[in-house]
Amino acid sequence: MAIIEAKRLTKIFGTDPKKAIPLLDKGWSKEKILAETKLTVGVNQASFAIEEGQIFVIMGLSGSGKSTLVRLLNRLIEPTSGEVLFNGTDILRMTPEKLRQFRRKNVGMVFQKFALFPHRTVIQNIEYGLEVQGIEKNKRREMAMQSLELVGLKGWEHSYPNQLSGGMQQRVGLARGLANEPDVLLMDEAFSALDPLIRKDMQDELLELQAKMKKTIVFITHDLNEALRIGDQIALMKDGSIVQIGSPEEILMQPANKYVERFVEDVDLSKVLTASHVMIKAETITLERGPRVALQFMRDRGISSLYVVDKRMHLLGVITAEEAVNAIKNGRSLEEAMEREAPTAVSETLLHELFELMSNSKFPVSIIDDSGRLKGIVIKGAVLAALSGNSVMEDGER
Repeated sequence: MAIIEAKRLTKIFGTDPKKAIPLLDKGWSKEKILAETKLTVGVNQASFAIEEGQIFVIMGLSGSGKSTLVRLLNRLIEPTSGEVLFNGTDILRMTPEKLRQFRRKNVGMVFQKFALFPHRTVIQNIEYGLEVQGIEKNKRREMAMQSLELVGLKGWEHSYPNQLSGGMQQRVGLARGLANEPDVLLMDEAFSALDPLIRKDMQDELLELQAKMKKTIVFITHDLNEALRIGDQIALMKDGSIVQIGSPEEILMQPANKYVERFVEDVDLSKVLTASHVMIKAETITLERGPRVALQFMRDRGISSLYVVDKRMHLLGVITAEEAVNAIKNGRSLEEAMEREAPTAVSETLLHELFELMSNSKFPVSIIDDSGRLKGIVIKGAVLAALSGNSVMEDGER
């Protein structure tokens, strides 16, 4: 179920903004509306749904409307028209008091500028939102400390912002956003002011936190690589309109139009696509079948090796046709003949991390789950096909 749903959400800036709505319905562009009416289209009839526990990235170039859109979701900017449903309730119909409660209890926000109070310590900065809510001192200190530990700043609680690095200051901002345990966390260009290396570290930490907390996060960025790295779903904006919504792979491999194609054309796919995108079915055999059956399987299927598994699909090794022939001649079992040193990886492994494994082994990389069960294999041809922008090969094309 969607925790947030936007329906034709629109923001027009200027005098008498509602007169632009019928012009949008007629298909007028942002530029034409500005020229004819002096009204500026901030967000143009955006519709989308965000599932609970999802990282939903809204991205686009400067002026695309992404920061306006995220502020419509908690009415920091008042929409001109449309609906924003939170667990089925339209926040545009909330009274001022209910809206305040919604912002305090249900939604946290982290900004690009850390917005820390210089005269307050780290723990006092994190407590600020809880203090505004009127939460008792000991309780808010406990909640703030839990949030502080989540972002890895235990021991820094009595320091002041000017004693922290930029990355640490942003962690304080993140801790403050998490302190009241919101249902949704809005992050507006939260890492954009950080140096590239620190920025990557913060992305890693956000993904680690998300693995623990399963928060619903709306993340705004202008950086495509950042969006592809952390997003479960990405909404790409241009001139106030959403031009495509999809998974990172869908955005890369199935661009909706020429604009999206140009946007993604310089992306290094090997640092975005994972093993799950290119893996194919593995041909398998169980130990009790023996080398003669293994050899017959390979002849029937026109392949040169089989993956040996137990009855629960746990990977045990690999048997080649040559090894099967030798085993038959020498009276050896399948277990004795198979090779146990086949390279393995998990489905989330990025393609560029597979290159060394593939170059150092005569076998494809086996993709296993956390329990060692075989999920598929990655062959060189499939990787090359994916990186060239072509479809992954069918199982038989090896």
